[in-house]
Amino acid sequence: MSNFRGVFIVRQRITTVAAAQTLIQIKAGATTPLELLRATFTVETTTSDELVAQILRKSAAATVTAFTPLKYNEDSPLADAIGGAALTGVDATVEGTDGDILWEEGFNSLNGFVWVPTLEERMRVQAAGFIALKSALAITSATVNCAMVFGEV
Repeated sequence: MSNFRGVFIVRQRITTVAAAQTLIQIKAGATTPLELLRATFTVETTTSDELVAQILRKSAAATVTAFTPLKYNEDSPLADAIGGAALTGVDATVEGTDGDILWEEGFNSLNGFVWVPTLEERMRVQAAGFIALKSALAITSATVNCAMVFGEV
């Protein structure tokens, strides 16, 4: 039994990452904190390249394509982290302002990046706060698959 009112996922397939770019941005609900449970970033490629993934706070929203978080369990309520161009979404076109980089890791494009924290390492986002998954480098020759799973407290 979890302590979450619901567990949700935001995911996307992005065909070109032209520069360092926010792949996914989640804005916690106005009165509902959240905890980040997993983040993944993989690349559809046969070429070995070094890439860098970042999990960070945003102090000002990126402009993203709105994405309504999907419920992991059908009987969960709708997420308070709602989709919107300056809220929860994917594939940023304007970066906003990056805050603290909480996790940064280089990885090989053939292996991908998977962040699964221990209980003590879960990143908690206060109500109305932002957390994001970002590529620190351009990826112009391959499609990126990314996801963030979170629980609302």
